[in-house]
Amino acid sequence: MSGHSKWNNIKRKKEASDAAKGAVFTKIAKEIAIAVKAGGPDPDGNSRLKVVIAKAKAANMPNDNINRAIKKAAEAGEGDDYEEITYEGYGPAGIAVMVRALTNNRNRTAADVRHIFDKNGGNLGVSGSVGFLFEEKGSIIVSREDYPDEDAVMTDALEAGAADFNGDEECYEITTAPSDYYAVCEALQDKGYVFAASSLGPVALTTNDVTDPEAVAQLEKMLDMMEENEDIQEVFHNWNN
Repeated sequence: MSGHSKWNNIKRKKEASDAAKGAVFTKIAKEIAIAVKAGGPDPDGNSRLKVVIAKAKAANMPNDNINRAIKKAAEAGEGDDYEEITYEGYGPAGIAVMVRALTNNRNRTAADVRHIFDKNGGNLGVSGSVGFLFEEKGSIIVSREDYPDEDAVMTDALEAGAADFNGDEECYEITTAPSDYYAVCEALQDKGYVFAASSLGPVALTTNDVTDPEAVAQLEKMLDMMEENEDIQEVFHNWNN
């Protein structure tokens, strides 16, 4: 499974630079705005918003900030000017990369994404250039340390409607059909689960190792720069790091 790779990505994000940490709340506020626009401000009736709130709390976003973002979105139509765009390209060592952005300025974001690829030995491609290497899925990562009973986690996940379940020495990866993602997240949250990470987006069909130290350094720098960019919400790749 790709859980080991995902777990390393999670740890890398937790150790990210201050600039990346400073962008996290802005990114989550955008997701809150989009969720409120899609389903209203009440998380009890809006599974998408409930999932984003859980993500905000996992990132230590204060409740006041969360409530303020919800109120702002509900009252001012926040989120109406955001556009979701997916960019595709190749990073160093031919690693396929898909970038999900929420932006109110398409030209600015496209220029930023292109610059990050170019600066780190990659290149931005056209739509569809790497998409065939990924499959749209929901992905939920749970720490084995927090939930050591694998059989219990697997039973809860499958009962919640998950499509698949895999575990390794550090974490479990619960995957869902895209249409089931929010419902599965909500069902597991209602059982008390706190996720190490969760996302709805492209999952690599296969992953590739990179052994060249220079390419590894370039990939890490590229991903850090993407994390620090406030328009870039999530990055998906097929690097088995």
